[in-house]
Parts: sequence; C-alpha cells; structure tokens
Amino acid sequence: MKIPCLRHILFFAFLSSFILLNTGCSKKSSTTVNANIPLVTTTGVIIGVTATTAQSGGILVNAENGTVTVSGVCYSSTNTVPTTADSKTTDSLKDTGSSLKSFTSNLTGLTTNTTYYLRAYCTNEAGVGYGGVLKFTTTGNTLVTATVSTFAGTGTQGYLDGPLTSAMFNNPQGVTVDASGNLYVSDSFNDVIRKLTSAGTSTIAGNQIIGFVNGSALNAEFYAPNGQAFDAQGNLYVADFGNNVIRKITPAGVVSTYAGTGVAGYRNGAKDSANYHGSTDSLAVFNNPEGVAVDAAGNVYVADRGNNVIREILTTGRTKTVAGNRVKGFIDATDAAAFFDNPTGVAVDSKGNLYVTDQGNSALRKITSAGVVTTLAGNPVQTALLNFPSAITIDANGNLFMADEGGRIMEYNSAGVLYYLAGALNSSGFVNGDGSTARFNYPQGIAVDASGNIYVADQYNNCIRQITLTTSNVAAVRKNKVTIR
Repeated sequence: MKIPCLRHILFFAFLSSFILLNTGCSKKSSTTVNANIPLVTTTGVIIGVTATTAQSGGILVNAENGTVTVSGVCYSSTNTVPTTADSKTTDSLKDTGSSLKSFTSNLTGLTTNTTYYLRAYCTNEAGVGYGGVLKFTTTGNTLVTATVSTFAGTGTQGYLDGPLTSAMFNNPQGVTVDASGNLYVSDSFNDVIRKLTSAGTSTIAGNQIIGFVNGSALNAEFYAPNGQAFDAQGNLYVADFGNNVIRKITPAGVVSTYAGTGVAGYRNGAKDSANYHGSTDSLAVFNNPEGVAVDAAGNVYVADRGNNVIREILTTGRTKTVAGNRVKGFIDATDAAAFFDNPTGVAVDSKGNLYVTDQGNSALRKITSAGVVTTLAGNPVQTALLNFPSAITIDANGNLFMADEGGRIMEYNSAGVLYYLAGALNSSGFVNGDGSTARFNYPQGIAVDASGNIYVADQYNNCIRQITLTTSNVAAVRKNKVTIR
C-alpha cells in the first residue's frame, strides 16, 4: 500500500478545513443533496459595506460531473436562506493558481440600514450548489475618509533623532502606543527602540550595535527588534526577532530577557531561570518571534513565526503553546490540531480572544480562550483579499486594523465587515493622500491610539505614517472598493 506524503495529507486537510470551516460552508447551511452539483463556498467576509453597496464572492471547489455555466451570489433581506430565485449576481470564474476557482460579486442597489442574507452559488448541468449563508447590515448615509500623512521620517534610510520631520529610520517594523499616547518604534535595521512625541524622536533603548546584551537601556543590544506591546504597569515587551527572545524594558529603562535563550528552537517551559520547577525543567525557546500582545492580566502572547505557532508567556513564569503544531498548513481546529503558516502579528481583546495575521496563508485567524481556531477572513487561494498580512492591532471597541505587505491598511470591524482604508494592492510608493490614492512600501507594524489615529511602520519608506479617519454625512461609498481574486 502506498502511503501518501505529508504534502498531500496537508493539502486534503486544508481543503476539508477550507470547505467546512473557513468560508461559511457547512453541512447544516448547505442545501446541496445531489453529489453531481458543484461544490462551492462563500467568501467568509463581506467587504466595504455602504448604504447601498457591498462586495462578496465565492470559491468553486469542484465542478463535480459537469461544467459550471453560472456563478455568483444570491441575497435577500427577507429570506434567511437565499436561493437563485432571490436577487443575485452573475460573475466570472477566475483561476487561483490552484485547482480552485474564485469569483468576485459586487452588490448594488441595496437599501440603507437593512439586514441582508447572502450566499454563493454555482450552476452546472445537474443543478445549483450553494455555499454557507452570511449576514450583514448596510450602513446609513455616511462616508468615512482615511487620510494618510507622514508622521515621522524623511523617507531616506538613516539614523537621526530630533524633530519628527527630520528624524531618520532604517527599516522600522514594530510600532505601539503607550497609555499617554506616545508612539514607540522598533527601528529594526538600526537595532534600537525609538520614542516619538510631539517634541520629537529619541532613542530609549539600544545602541545601533547588533548583539544580545541586557542592562541599562542605552547600553543594551538588540538584533532586528520587531513587534511591541505595553502592559498595564508601563513595561514594554519587544519581540527581538534576530535573538529569538522576548525582551522587557521597564519604565526605569532597564532591559532584560523576559523569555527565550537566544538560540532558535521550540520548547515550552520556564520563561527564565528564576522560574525553574525542579532539575528536569527547561527554559522556553522561540524561533524568530515577530508579534507580541499583552492582556489585562499581564499574560504576553507571541506570534512565534519560525515555529508556526502562537505562544503564551503566563504571569506564573511559564511559557506554553496556545495553538499550532510547528507544521505549516491551514487548518481550523483546537489547540495543536490547528495549522498556521508564518504567523506575524497577534492582538488580544477584552474577552481573551486572540487575533492573528497568518501571513503565509493570507488570512486573519481567531483563537478563543478555549483554544478554538477559526478563520475570519482570507485564505491561501484568495491572496488579494488579504495579501500577506504583516501586523494587527485592536481598538477599545473591538475593531481590528491590519497592514498587509501588498501595500494596504484595512479594518475588520466588530460587525465582521472588511474595509480597505488606504493604499492599493501591489502598488508601492511614497504618497500621502486619501484612501486608495495613498501609497506605502511594505508596511509592517500598526498601532491605534485612544483617539482612533492609526500609525504604520512603513518599512521600505523608512518612516512612520499616520492615518486619520473622518466621517461625513453624505450618501456615498465608505472606502474603497477593490476586486478580490
């Protein structure tokens, strides 16, 4: 008997997870009974909902024993399980670079402040196959404009403290905001941590020497620091990517190794030697940690990119794995049965739910406090929906903000709607302005302050960008409609 290779096992596991979990398609919600009709899933997120428009779509997983002649989405404000007898779109199938095909559906003529039910469909000779049902509500007559400006930096690579407009950075990648609204930046290729206030830019830790040295902040050494997060006491935690550790910077300016040994690997256990439990205990080990977040209790969460897992450093001094199993893949499940592919960013809400930018899968994933992993948006075959997301943050209202390496800043709001706020897919540059007219160049870190201002570490532009959102009471599109694959 021929034993299938791991690659085939993971592919079929991905398909099973993708069909049943990731795009709203389930045995319960599907009306499919004929095995010869198409197998289709609904894109698992509604995009750019306005007063009268929205965007959705679907994926044709298998045409079964026929040729798909029509595809699109059907929707209704009264029928909770819409069919092609209700309103519908007709859309062209596009290749995804795999055995799957996808389509994008633009809905127009919707009614303001109305709840709709939607699902994807595909038709072949045997009949109509449906995906799972999604629910969304149109907005009022408002327009939200995202305006991008340069907050700090000149666009030229270098190292210079001082006024924000003349400060120089070298590939900044991590960014966060403290309780007072001050901005902190992991200036990765300068190997330092910078602080940005209205008075200007200053270096608070590091000395531009690549190394692994603790102690007083300006004598400490880092190696490509990345994601950052504060706890309630004002301690700053930094994912020291190149050193494979999590560092801690106290308000008094003392740098220490919070967890990790400095050697790349994977092991749970004590976060440091002070927390050993017996002679057989071990220190926790990480592999290129990139994103960090801290909950209200002081637990630190890590997107352990090189290990394809999400870790938690408990206040008890122990490190454990929350989800993932080190093998690259795309499977929604619980704890170690879930698969990730190079997770880069992590955020935590007030209920203890984690949100992860799963970069290799071009997806936004959610992990509940019980360890259950689901996909909120994106997947490996629709890479234009979320194009290799790099970082994530969350505001006090539970709205998520993400940056993707394709050059966009987006919001996944608490109602489950995805908005493209600024930038354009795969169109890099250094342009300020509104919405899709703005340009970024490989944006990485992202943070939001208490006033709703968004800050982005624009890596290849060597600067920090600011996005302000303004709302107008007009009947128009919120921002910005794009086409997904």
